[in-house]
Amino acid sequence: MEVRRLKVEEFQLVHEMDAKNVKEPESSASASPSGRIEIISMDPLEMELDFIGYDIAIINAYRRITLAEVATMAIEKVYMYNNTSIVQDEVLAHRLGLVPLKVDPRFFEFRNKDETEWGAQDSVKYELNVRCTKNQEASTNETNPDVLYVHRKVLSSSLKWIPLGNQPDIFQEASMQPLHQDVLLAKMNNGHEINLEAYAVKGIGSDHAKFQPGMCWYRMLPEIELTREVEGKQADLLQTCFSPGVIDIVTTANGKRIAKIKDARNDSCSRNVFQHDSIKDAVKLTRKTDHIIFYIESHSALKSYEILEEAVKIMSTKCDMLLGEIEKHLETPMET
Repeated sequence: MEVRRLKVEEFQLVHEMDAKNVKEPESSASASPSGRIEIISMDPLEMELDFIGYDIAIINAYRRITLAEVATMAIEKVYMYNNTSIVQDEVLAHRLGLVPLKVDPRFFEFRNKDETEWGAQDSVKYELNVRCTKNQEASTNETNPDVLYVHRKVLSSSLKWIPLGNQPDIFQEASMQPLHQDVLLAKMNNGHEINLEAYAVKGIGSDHAKFQPGMCWYRMLPEIELTREVEGKQADLLQTCFSPGVIDIVTTANGKRIAKIKDARNDSCSRNVFQHDSIKDAVKLTRKTDHIIFYIESHSALKSYEILEEAVKIMSTKCDMLLGEIEKHLETPMET
């Protein structure tokens, strides 16, 4: 029986016998031995960055942590006192739970499941009291129900924050509102009424998808190689087979129009080129396995880069825990 030795390097467990089959990342004067990270674009809602020279398992770990373990706040309990709208109580409660909130989860603790009281340190209270009435100022010829009735549509802006304990001393009302004010919760007719209390708590995506801070995905950097010169109508056809910005048509000094690779990064990997017998032999499509394009899109109180920061902290804690457990089974302490 062959024994496989494992070693810990940069928080990566690598089979020594398989190391010779792993393609080493291209060397760069600015790159560290373990790879480098380049930020392509970043704003509060979206972030795009490149992991170069990293094992894809590490990138996937960040993706999984982002979706399953980065905490946010969401409505968990709803006390329905009156609901005469056509939306059933359980459906309305479910819709409330999916409304993203501006509340920063880093200021709150996880709620103990055995707790019976709603505390300022782990809960946020909201009230929804709306009644649909006839608009007295509407024209007699008006037929639009949204104009004929007041509160015909119940939106997330109708949720009112009710402070608990010392929350007014810590938070401003603007930071405790729903992230979007125009989320449709229900529609009502004249005389319908909704009266309820809702409590938001801190949670993670592995408990329920409503706690996910945003979307997170990655892809390998596409590589496109032209194996022969493609000109004229074939060049135009080749350009249509790829996403905009991937293939460029240039005119040479002797007047020939030929296809050139402009930016393979924009390729969506549709492989449409292989549908055409006349040009499918002119292209070689591959992906760079040690160059990962990583995306984060926020739909919570956390900004895109704050989501990644929280994921890195969780990953670091897991690594410390793993190294601590390994040290317990070693005769000498491990260098970190």
